[in-house]
Amino acid sequence: MTESILIKNVRIVNEGKVFESDLSIEDQRIRRIDKAIKASPRDHVLEANGLHLLPGMIDDQVHFREPGLTHKGTIASESRAAVAGGITSYMEMPNVNPATTSIEALEKKYEIASKHSTANYAFYLGATEDNLDQIKLLDPKNHCGVKVFMGASTGDLLVEDPNALEAIFRDSPVLIVTHCESGPIITKNLEKLHRLGREPTILDHPTIRDTTACFASSSYAVELAKKYNSQLHVLHITTAKELSLFEAGAIEDKQITAEVCVHHLWFSDQDYPRLGNLIKCNPAIKSMTDREALIQALHTNHIDIIATDHAPHTFKEKQQDYNLAPAGLPLVQHALLSLLDHVKHGRLSLEQVVEKAAHNPAKRYAITDRGYIREGYYADLVLVDLNQPTNANHENTRYLCGWTPFDNHRFCSNIQSTWVNGQQVFSCQESVDQQTVAQPVSSMRLVFNR
Repeated sequence: MTESILIKNVRIVNEGKVFESDLSIEDQRIRRIDKAIKASPRDHVLEANGLHLLPGMIDDQVHFREPGLTHKGTIASESRAAVAGGITSYMEMPNVNPATTSIEALEKKYEIASKHSTANYAFYLGATEDNLDQIKLLDPKNHCGVKVFMGASTGDLLVEDPNALEAIFRDSPVLIVTHCESGPIITKNLEKLHRLGREPTILDHPTIRDTTACFASSSYAVELAKKYNSQLHVLHITTAKELSLFEAGAIEDKQITAEVCVHHLWFSDQDYPRLGNLIKCNPAIKSMTDREALIQALHTNHIDIIATDHAPHTFKEKQQDYNLAPAGLPLVQHALLSLLDHVKHGRLSLEQVVEKAAHNPAKRYAITDRGYIREGYYADLVLVDLNQPTNANHENTRYLCGWTPFDNHRFCSNIQSTWVNGQQVFSCQESVDQQTVAQPVSSMRLVFNR
């Protein structure tokens, strides 16, 4: 049993409102929300002094690298970094080694997480061109979705055959999530460079993996979803043009939804000369115009969810030549802080951040009793100080890879504490060294009310 906790004088951000209250936690859940809760002898009392309490971020797209790629990250290391960043639940991708393309492999990852994860967890099955039998076995109440790499991937997880794609969109019993970039268009763009007699560099990344490549694949996914009435969620939108594929409005009314990731809201192609391969990712970070369109789409509700696509690689791997350097960057520790910077500078509101990073993932995936600050819901919470800065640098990251693309940035806010199922799993008062030791496991497998 978790301890009984009473948080006094806190500003709760929930369901479009910011209001002052007390909040009590007992047996993993939020027991009461009221302005004047009297402490009992059993309560551990925390005086918040007007700090803000948010529902923990639900990150629907991470790569924690286990099994098989554990020199880059593990479920243990990256979930600890996640809770330090205010992320209390995550959904992890199948491109590990071996790839998660069977129910047996999927359940093995759940077993690892049950022993080592600090945040709540779910795992996607990876689609291939010949594992439809496994996709059909997915349980909507226990499995978050099936991931389809529609081009621009490697190995068995690439699905480009039209017949295979049609079958997946027709028969999947769970939400289909897609990585959309057209492999043939990317190949043609590379060939253009080669005809000019030069090898590509990181400065070419957004023109190789360009708007045309993204739109061709995203529009195909949307076309298939409409044809088969599939539930589709298109991951990491990066271009203004793709926004025309999605409807505005409330997420609960949509069959087709879209996501943006924090690095595409933060960086632009103007950052490649400074950061090089450290911000090499797929789909590529694109123009400042695209970035501003993505932010605007959060206001119009053409984009429904904010996630990270956290994808760590070692610093040494990133220092290789452009052609060899892997795509992806570590983000979970600083994702919410980056969004709070957007709030500070007037680009987003605090209520919008909570909606897009907590409420809407809970709605889209029909996650049971999470994503909101409500009596009876699990106490997945993050306490933030909007006026205390946080210095980010390579030395104080909690990622196993040991670096951050935000090196030497001073965020405007600070993550004070994080609770998962009513248990405090992070406090800013603890050092990095203290956080790397084994912690009591309070996390749970996510359950879906479908």
